[in-house]
Amino acid sequence: MTVIPILDILDRVYIKLLVHLDTGETMVKKVIAAMSGGVDSAVAALLLKKEGYEVIGVTMQIWPQSEDNARACCSLEAVNDAQRVAWKLNIPHYVMNFRQEFEDKVIKEFCDEYIAGRTPNPCITCNKLIKFESLLQKARALEADYIATGHYVRREFDSVTNKWILKTGIDDTKDQSYALYHMTQDQLEATLFPLGAYRKTEIRAIAREEGLIVAEKAESQEICFVEGSYGDFLENYRKITASPGDIIDSGGKKLGEHRGIYRYTIGQHKGLGLAIGYPVYVTKINPLNNTVQVGSKEELLHLSLVGDNYSFISGNVPSASLKIKVKIRYNAPKVPAVIDIQGDEVKVTFEEPQRAITPGQAVVFYQDDMVLGGATIRNHG
Repeated sequence: MTVIPILDILDRVYIKLLVHLDTGETMVKKVIAAMSGGVDSAVAALLLKKEGYEVIGVTMQIWPQSEDNARACCSLEAVNDAQRVAWKLNIPHYVMNFRQEFEDKVIKEFCDEYIAGRTPNPCITCNKLIKFESLLQKARALEADYIATGHYVRREFDSVTNKWILKTGIDDTKDQSYALYHMTQDQLEATLFPLGAYRKTEIRAIAREEGLIVAEKAESQEICFVEGSYGDFLENYRKITASPGDIIDSGGKKLGEHRGIYRYTIGQHKGLGLAIGYPVYVTKINPLNNTVQVGSKEELLHLSLVGDNYSFISGNVPSASLKIKVKIRYNAPKVPAVIDIQGDEVKVTFEEPQRAITPGQAVVFYQDDMVLGGATIRNHG
């Protein structure tokens, strides 16, 4: 089995290397399996091979400064782990260069959003623009039938609506549907999610039984390209210096000074540097006047929000109010709400006030265990 080292190889070279793997003499479906070097993607590739697919492992190299960071998803250690798993499974493995796309589409947006006083979710952007766009395009150029990832979600075809649907994974503690609400019918048709019907404990047990080197490997860090604080990263990456400003209460009274608005997020309580005798939380970040507003827990509660850049997996935008459940952050519970499409925006009204509605995060729409779609939170109601 040939393993290509980490090099900036032109796409056409990958095509020549990989297309030769397909002799045209079999009807076996070819799958490009994204292998991050972790246990989830390793077992995903294993399960696909056991199901009879022709599996080709691909590690996506996305961030040029993370190769020495052992916890990053594209570090040298991660690539080596993915290669060793591929050897064990007797499947080819390649490293593909997505560095420029990742920097242009994910890192720059991450920085822009924080500078604008919002709190982005770069994992959602990476899934949307890199994994299920750039990787899928390369897979099609290689004449692969599918791509596959180690996400804990389920994909099904509804013969009544003639649509693909995305469902939550059966393991509530690992469900990753929140980060995939943007998927389209075309992308779902071309993507396999082997882990959705398993629990994490089962996946580790399978890895142990099969002798995979990553069976006990720890979870990767939340954001693969950031070590330390987000503020330090942004200042180093953008070559900027902090712009201190006022921390104020809801009446505009100055309580202290902040160290740059990008170091704060809605709901934050620690690290404010205030000694005022009572607890306060970040309730608003205003980039126009460079202020961070704080208030009580009660001031974090809101009954509605407005989102934009909405998308629906079915491709059909609701024409009337829809009573569903929503999540306003990755680890939040699903809560009852009503959504109304209002031109380019979506209004979400909750049955009960929700805490710390955060601009830049996603609000994701659910009907039972099915993901309907989602939007980017712009402000609370």
